[in-house]
Amino acid sequence: MITLKNVTLRRSAKVLLEGASVTLNPGEKVGLVGRNGAGKSSLFALLNGNLHEDAGEYYIPAQWRMGQVAQDMPETEMGATDFVVEGDTVLGAARAEVAAAEAAEDYDRMAHAYTALQDAGEYDAPARAQALILGLGFKTTELDKPVNSFSGGWRMRLQLARALMCPSDLLLLDEPTNHLDLDALVWLEAWLRKYEGTMVVISHDREFLDAVTNVTLHIDAGKLVRYGGNYSKFEDMRAEQMEQQQAAFAKQQDKIAHLQKFIARFKAKASKAKQAQSRVKALDRMEKIAPLMADAEFTFEFKEPANLPNPMLAMQGVSVGYPPPEDAVAGTPPTTIVQHISKSVLAGQRIGILGANGQGKSTLVKTIARDLAPISGEMTEGKGLNIGYFAQQELDVLRPDESPLEHMIRLAKDMAAAGKLTNQSTREQDLRSFLGTFNFSGDMVKQAVGSMSGGEKARLVLCMLVWQRPNLLLMDEPTNHLDLATREALSMALNEFEGTVMLVSHDRALLRAVCDEFWMVSRGGVEPFDGDLDDYQRYLLDEAKRQRELAKDAAKAEAAAKPTPVAPPTPAKTGPAPEQLKKWRKELAQVEARMAPLQSEGAALEGKLATNPHPSEIAEAGKQLKVVNEELQALEEQWLTLTSQLEA
Repeated sequence: MITLKNVTLRRSAKVLLEGASVTLNPGEKVGLVGRNGAGKSSLFALLNGNLHEDAGEYYIPAQWRMGQVAQDMPETEMGATDFVVEGDTVLGAARAEVAAAEAAEDYDRMAHAYTALQDAGEYDAPARAQALILGLGFKTTELDKPVNSFSGGWRMRLQLARALMCPSDLLLLDEPTNHLDLDALVWLEAWLRKYEGTMVVISHDREFLDAVTNVTLHIDAGKLVRYGGNYSKFEDMRAEQMEQQQAAFAKQQDKIAHLQKFIARFKAKASKAKQAQSRVKALDRMEKIAPLMADAEFTFEFKEPANLPNPMLAMQGVSVGYPPPEDAVAGTPPTTIVQHISKSVLAGQRIGILGANGQGKSTLVKTIARDLAPISGEMTEGKGLNIGYFAQQELDVLRPDESPLEHMIRLAKDMAAAGKLTNQSTREQDLRSFLGTFNFSGDMVKQAVGSMSGGEKARLVLCMLVWQRPNLLLMDEPTNHLDLATREALSMALNEFEGTVMLVSHDRALLRAVCDEFWMVSRGGVEPFDGDLDDYQRYLLDEAKRQRELAKDAAKAEAAAKPTPVAPPTPAKTGPAPEQLKKWRKELAQVEARMAPLQSEGAALEGKLATNPHPSEIAEAGKQLKVVNEELQALEEQWLTLTSQLEA
């Protein structure tokens, strides 16, 4: 078990934990929650040994093996499967021991090393690695692609697969869902539910936490508070505690007021002075119940759109995809992802866009956002359509050397130049005030964006989006870098938004809260999805199974399509000459005569090694045995050749 007793943990001058105590039992699945900056990542650093306690006691069993996702971006040319296999540290150690034993020519050590290698799963390691890779959304054609040929998000998926590949007693996962689509997320949940070790996970996805955790550890005011249950149960118990604390605080405040009133009234009177003094002492001794300082809730709202065209847009026979590369041969056709889309988007709709990984959800959204031109078909926009687009890579568009204020000033100038302003004030002070509503206040408005956290960058993108006063919101994975409080604020803002929302997200809580209808992007088309998200999860599992079956059938068909090589007709055999037969028989007899003493010598050497002689004798006998075995092998191959020639 893991125990922390009166632990104090500091980062520079900031105290993150003070006198914190908790016990985590073997096999528990722990969700670690708390406000941004509360110390969740620092606690992880304590658990993995990168940070040491400043005071108190911390214990983790020395024999426990630890698995965690590396945060660096791998640049290796190693194939994806080999890269994930390398994450199995037990297998890696067994391979290293075999190599060392062979280099030392220590046959006894080699025997043990090969047994350990087999126990470590050497022979099924590639299959295990590929199951993890495919489960996280990769295609069968990508199993051996170089790691550095994938984008950053896909490389982080490989790092996650590598962590899951590692045999572990303790698994540490910090935001494992950030780079996952919903289909990969469903698979990961199923995998983690089967994990038998102890797991500690940091996540801002409440449904993910509910699915995979049975204990919640809350960092609050420098303390660790343990709750039995998943995130939803934690919320219920926390709310009840807060209510009780607030009631206790109110009750104590009444008592304090009564005591102070008595003191003020009778302190000057001699007859009551002693009693008044005792009241003063009682007041001093009273352990004050802290007032409930509710977390500073972050809220925002989308301004009422200037107009609401209906329909917002109409698509008739539209196909979407990507144009041919600039260096492609003339006449190269574009790559079509989704085709024959005939749909209308109406004012006030709340559309969730579903689909397995790689089916074209983001491509469709990019086309509606005008980032991609449709390959074919007709797309008609309503008069006054004003699109607000939150792209997956939106954070990459921010300029790291500029401040939030500079971003807002540039946005205001661009919109003014395009004639898209709808009563927004462009005064610097008003822009500062607007940034303040998104918790960018004081010096933060002039802080370089490059030094900000992912959550702060995402908040800035939201701020810029809201300021534009869109009437159609296109949001592609907007919650990747948002904490739970900001996700909740986004959910509330989207629900109150009077325009139209089209949402792609792996955050099921957000989809459930915001969307009242779903489009399914699948098999090259777009169709309504009649069902809820639970139905969709079942669909994803069935679709993954179908894809695996299709891959197997394709492999079988490819093998069957290969022509069977036809051997050329062989001329009728004529037996060898009697002289040749005589020569072969003589050689065979010589080989057999040489093999017999070598077999006896080898048996004697093996017997000697079994008696545990002096180390110098072991080394000499090992060398002799190696020579004998090599010669025997060569003679056996010669014997087989001669025998087959004589029997032909």
